[in-house]
Amino acid sequence: MNSKNIGQVKISEDVISIIASLAATEVEGVAQMSGSITGNISEILGKKNHSKGVKVQVAEDKAEIDVFVHVEYGSVIPDIAKKIQDNVKTTVETMTGLEVTLVNVYIQGVTTKHEKNIETK
Repeated sequence: MNSKNIGQVKISEDVISIIASLAATEVEGVAQMSGSITGNISEILGKKNHSKGVKVQVAEDKAEIDVFVHVEYGSVIPDIAKKIQDNVKTTVETMTGLEVTLVNVYIQGVTTKHEKNIETK
């Protein structure tokens, strides 16, 4: 079989951000991603921001990812942060082939179940 290189595959940082955001929200205890003011305004106007709460830097097939989240009240924050790091790293590496060298988790707030129910209505 011919194994010649027929071109490049480039994955945008926005796509990596979406993957990382979805991976973070899969972790039990994560209430929501924390976005910027402009991102929150976009959501109010009806535009869903799937990369909300994630910042990605890629250089030479290596990615550094910052994740900004709110956790549910009563959660053990260090445990949730570790699970976020593991899930984001594994998911991004599996889906993109990039090496994830850092996943920094920033806990931006705590949300009660009552607050979460109000936001989903």
